[in-house]
Amino acid sequence: MTAFDAGTEFDRQVQTLVDLGYPGLAGLSESAFRDLAAPLRAPVVARAEHMAEPEEGRVPFVLVVPRAVVSLEDAVPLTTLASPRRTEPGVIERFFAPGELERFVSLEELAVPEKELYAVFDIDRGEEFCGTVPLEAFKVIEGRGRSVLTIEEGLALLTQFPAALAKNKCWSVAGSRIGDPRVPAFWISKNAPKLGWCWEGNPHTWLGVASAGARNV
Repeated sequence: MTAFDAGTEFDRQVQTLVDLGYPGLAGLSESAFRDLAAPLRAPVVARAEHMAEPEEGRVPFVLVVPRAVVSLEDAVPLTTLASPRRTEPGVIERFFAPGELERFVSLEELAVPEKELYAVFDIDRGEEFCGTVPLEAFKVIEGRGRSVLTIEEGLALLTQFPAALAKNKCWSVAGSRIGDPRVPAFWISKNAPKLGWCWEGNPHTWLGVASAGARNV
């Protein structure tokens, strides 16, 4: 396992958010947004400094901007796929009824930090669960002491590591639910990332279940 420079990676992720216009979308100046991130740097670096270099399907950490700070409707179109030939902006599935997406909230048992910016660690896009019934995958992930990602956390992974979303290696974000069998997911449609949903009892050969090892609190 090769260690990487966690501080440099932290700074890159903050710069990515700045370059995409997150400060303005959050109603902040660039300096105020950087001030928001600054207290996270030391604890995130301390936790991640001995982790391995990011890979396509697994990364040490990502910085998460909750929807209360930047809406999903604003943030999803800022994403693209990794291929230079597939640069269409991300889209939200039209089958979400008006206002429905906001009702997909994080599961209480995940204890998601109520902060304007936080980090999740040891993220795996979960390609091993492609072709597995999601409900069964959830049990395996929980048994490993890991946690399924929320929509915002999956969006953060896609934003910072576009290559994580690849053909036949897409992933659900089961940490955000609405109280029915639908599970939000990110996949590829018409050369763009798409946020949609699939049924928790239906396996798909191209859809895994993303998870994380921890969140900062």
